[in-house]
Amino acid sequence: MQNINIRNKKAGFNFTLIEKYIAGIKLTGTEIKSIRLGKANMGDAYCIFYNNELFIRGLSISEYSFGTHSNHEPSQDRKLLLNKKELKKLERKSTVKGLTIVAIRLFINDRGWAKVEIALAKGKQEFDKRETIKQKDLNRDMDRIRKY
Repeated sequence: MQNINIRNKKAGFNFTLIEKYIAGIKLTGTEIKSIRLGKANMGDAYCIFYNNELFIRGLSISEYSFGTHSNHEPSQDRKLLLNKKELKKLERKSTVKGLTIVAIRLFINDRGWAKVEIALAKGKQEFDKRETIKQKDLNRDMDRIRKY
């Protein structure tokens, strides 16, 4: 069985990640089959609350190629499964100005369940992004020096 690990690369660059959670995701049969083929995109995935339930928006799962008339909608909102205590905590913290909930990665765990790693995040300013790039370059240079 191949290891599925789909990442949202923009999330770490555009946001400062504060707290991370792992949530289950409610899927249909054709959606999980597409994920197992690696046909998902998390480019702009974020989470919203609706009727005290958490939904992921912006997660695009391509249609299953062998699906029939019962194939799924690629970019629909999908419900995330967390316990009530975590949901209340996230809802309370996400109402603070400047904080949002972003999806970091989509993976399949060892039991075969699709999971989404989400994080409470604060948006970075332009100078924070430049500082992150500087730090990455510095670390890369240090690694090169250590190698030789």
